[in-house]
Formats: sequence, structure tokens, C-alpha cells
Amino acid sequence: MFTIHAIDPGTLESVRGKGTDVSGNAIEAVVAGGGEPLRCCLRDAVDGERLILFGYEPVLPPSPYREIGPVFAHAERCDGPAGTGYPDGWRGRSQVLRAYDARGWIHPATRVHDGSDPEGVLAAILREPAVVRVDSRNVAYGCFMFTVTRLHD
Repeated sequence: MFTIHAIDPGTLESVRGKGTDVSGNAIEAVVAGGGEPLRCCLRDAVDGERLILFGYEPVLPPSPYREIGPVFAHAERCDGPAGTGYPDGWRGRSQVLRAYDARGWIHPATRVHDGSDPEGVLAAILREPAVVRVDSRNVAYGCFMFTVTRLHD
């Protein structure tokens, strides 16, 4: 079993409040054309929604594999994801499932999947004892989508 994590609401509030991302770059105000993947609530944007685009650095230990990439979120605080399971609207979307170990290094369990049976693929990756998290990333752009961690008993 596992849980899916969107970008932390506190991180989003900080970015919105400061108007800059982790690199000090100004966030960009965007009006959705529809289909932009929102990392605040893990769904695609609807045409006309007010969004921000900014550089995000997933929380990893210091390592050579830390990176910053562009993400979309609502311009104003939203209710967040509908649950902690795989986002229904993103089923069938090809993704890179990048596995990481406790050092923040990419683990060989990383794979590209076609979007079918994401729970099965994630469960198989998380069965690897050294894997502590999996970041889902967009295939075409490489952007961070969400993080997956094991549920702890």
C-alpha cells in the first residue's frame, strides 16, 4: 500500500506569498487553456482557471539528483487532492516513475510506464527494499507530477 502526495500546501503558500520560486525567479501568472496538470490538487486544469507556473524542487536529501522543474498550481489556495490514491484523471497517462533511495539517489527500479495499472507498477517498485519514494514525472517534459511513499503500519 502507498499514498500519493501533492506539493505541500505550505510550500505553495510560500511561493504565492513571496511571488518567487526556490531559485528566486518570479512566478508566472497564467490563465489555463485546459489540460495543464495541477500539482496542488492533482487534476488537469479547466479552461479559464487562474494558475501560477513556477520552478519546484522536490524535497530530497542533498544529492546530485536534486533538480528544479516547472509546475502549475492554482493561483489561489484550493482544496487539494480528492484523496491519497492515484489521480483518476491521470490514469492512462504515460509517466516516468523515478525511484529514490534514502540518500536521494535514483534507484534502478525507475521505469517508464504506459499509465495502465499504475497501482500495480508502483507497488512493484515500492517492494524494492532500498526504495523510499517514487516521483511521478511527465514523460515529454520531465516535470514533477507527485510523490508516492509507502504507507506505514
